[in-house]
Amino acid sequence: MTAEQIAQRLLDAQVEFVLAELDGTRFAEVVARDVDDVVAVGASMRTRDVVRPDDVVETVLRLLDQVGGSDIARDVVLACADAIYAHSAAEEYRLGDLVDRAAADALVTQVLSMRRLHDRALDRLTESPLVAELATLFVSKIVGDFVQQGRERAEKIPGVGSMFAIGQSAASRVLKASDRLVGDVAGKGAQYALRRTNDAIRDVLADPSTRPAVMQVWDLHADEPISGLRDYMSADELDGLLGAVREVGLTSRNKPYVREAVVECVDVFFARYGDLSLAELLPALGIGNDDIAAEILRFGPAILDAARASGALATLVRDRLEPFYTAESTLALLTVE
Repeated sequence: MTAEQIAQRLLDAQVEFVLAELDGTRFAEVVARDVDDVVAVGASMRTRDVVRPDDVVETVLRLLDQVGGSDIARDVVLACADAIYAHSAAEEYRLGDLVDRAAADALVTQVLSMRRLHDRALDRLTESPLVAELATLFVSKIVGDFVQQGRERAEKIPGVGSMFAIGQSAASRVLKASDRLVGDVAGKGAQYALRRTNDAIRDVLADPSTRPAVMQVWDLHADEPISGLRDYMSADELDGLLGAVREVGLTSRNKPYVREAVVECVDVFFARYGDLSLAELLPALGIGNDDIAAEILRFGPAILDAARASGALATLVRDRLEPFYTAESTLALLTVE
């Protein structure tokens, strides 16, 4: 028997052995064994010695760029949003089943306690001329509606309607004669009103009764089906909102600041956990050997069964092993003197 013939028979035997390792219950044993072996090897290696922070940064940025900007990511997000929006489960479960009241209460308490955020946000609103204009329109609308209601009531009283009309006509002539002055005063008055309004908002946010009031609103919603949230937004509006949020992400993901933020986060991770071994890091992340094996076994058998049925698995195994058995060095070992 020639060396080539011996090599071929050895190759056939090893292909059969590998295929048997990837079959049925034996595959589960192999996975459990190999996961344990890999983790055991990792016990002697520190995370910072095996994984470089720069490589992690590049991987995160690549994922943000390629995956975040892919067409399939956009399509899946919108499709999932539409499916969840119309899902019948939204009729079966209450909002309170989704979010614990204690968690909602903690969130409300935290937001209400953030006085620095409240002060800064309200102060920035006061500094905006556009907000002042909007406030002027808002106040004018309220006053206008009040005057209109007063006129409608006055016109129902004999003689008073005419007096009200004369007063309005006189006021109109005064406004036309001093439009610029009134506009300037209105603008300053709006900013003054805004500052007073901000003070009132601060008082409301700091009032001890605000949190119970907010939680009462939460309780009203918590006892309703999740589908009740559809009253706040249509499916098209949800798609539009998600599209706008995605656009913000797409246009921001490659900005220099994002890279700086990713670098800082990776540095923090390595500063905290870089000295842990790989075997210690997995439990710290809440991942055990059994979890890894379970996830492999969740998807692996079905893929292997399909590949075995088509013949692709045997071909793949043979293609990987054959170069060893046809190598000159291997044939030389098998040559019978």
